[in-house]
Amino acid sequence: MAASSVPSSIMSNFLQGVPKECIGLQGLGVYYVEFSCIQPTLGKLYFSFEKFYDPAIALVWMQNHPYVPVAACLLYMTLIVLGRSYMSPRRAWSWRSTLAMWNLGLSLFSWIGFVRVAPQLYHNLTSYSLRSNLCDDPAALYGSGSTGLWVQLFILSKFPELFDTLFIVIHKKPLIFLHWYHHVTVLLYCWHSYVTTSPSGIFFVVMNYCVHAVMYGYYFLMAIKKLPKWFNPIIVTFMQLSQMFIGVGVTIVAWYFYSHPVSGQVCHIRKENNVAAFVMYGSYFYLFAQFFVARYFKVKVKGGSGVESSTKMMKKTV
Repeated sequence: MAASSVPSSIMSNFLQGVPKECIGLQGLGVYYVEFSCIQPTLGKLYFSFEKFYDPAIALVWMQNHPYVPVAACLLYMTLIVLGRSYMSPRRAWSWRSTLAMWNLGLSLFSWIGFVRVAPQLYHNLTSYSLRSNLCDDPAALYGSGSTGLWVQLFILSKFPELFDTLFIVIHKKPLIFLHWYHHVTVLLYCWHSYVTTSPSGIFFVVMNYCVHAVMYGYYFLMAIKKLPKWFNPIIVTFMQLSQMFIGVGVTIVAWYFYSHPVSGQVCHIRKENNVAAFVMYGSYFYLFAQFFVARYFKVKVKGGSGVESSTKMMKKTV
């Protein structure tokens, strides 16, 4: 909700000069700036339910139920084993139309999320120092109001994204380690980052929204067999690799700020969350790089005469 009045004692730097009607107060007592209000041109594109959204109720519930993502991942892994066992003696199903609509829905959702959150990140980076972006309270910087809504939806979207695996199982496609490992660790990490209010979260949200918007759009076009000839699928894998590389970089910079505190300033980085982010993104980078090489590069060997040549090899995914 919009704050009726703001005590001068809490007027931090990021609130200075902001019209009072653009300052909100969320349920946990944190004041924030409503992005759609300070950007009136963009604000015209926002719905009323987005403006001054209060994430506190859902956040507190998530903080009080830490077992939910663990239970979801255990159920997910169990259903993978049972599903593959069930499908083993049976013919593959044909849910191509459903798959197409599923991918289209996730692509559109990701595009909307990207359009909603990316401008906030740009505003923060051009308005505040990098230290502030990676250390200050995220509830005040981006976790509340209209941007906070789409950050929260991003976290919760990791649950329905688990259904990606359903289509692999029922279509009897190869289920590689990278696929299910990525889904499980992303869900666990995103939940932990949100309930511990990780300042660096907006960087990962924007990158993931962007990559998923393109990736699921690509899957949709593949499912309806309308992929333009000019679109090279290597673009998707390159975007994924870039995301992991930048993610590692963000965690390193965040660790520097955490280990070199400024007197009188609180840094909201949690050590265990930042270490988890580094391990996660580092492992993703390695696995996606391995996948990239295996998928797009192949060494041809001529029997008895050693390596004949190294050639690039493009493959389409279904």
